[in-house]
Amino acid sequence: MQWSRRPTQEELDRLVALEEDQRAAFVAAIGPARAQALPPAPNGSDTTVPVYACVQHAITRDLAALIHQATCAPDPQTLPACTCVPEPGPAPEPLHEEPLPLPDHWT
Repeated sequence: MQWSRRPTQEELDRLVALEEDQRAAFVAAIGPARAQALPPAPNGSDTTVPVYACVQHAITRDLAALIHQATCAPDPQTLPACTCVPEPGPAPEPLHEEPLPLPDHWT
């Protein structure tokens, strides 16, 4: 089983350093004039780290679907729960209230 959590500051620093090294190599390869549209560097709010668990130490599927705090660690005393309050999941998309029209060749 796998779920995601936010990186610790140390992990984020390593990820940013790796990204900066890769960007520097990229800019050196293509030139600074062509490398102006690079995406922003990773930050703690848009980066996750995978957490792996075996069957005996797994959390519930509903919890695994959410992003957990950087300090979250499976605790044998709380399994199948975890030791943090995960971020809320995305809001469900509204259902279509009216049926979509069929293409002409389907009628």
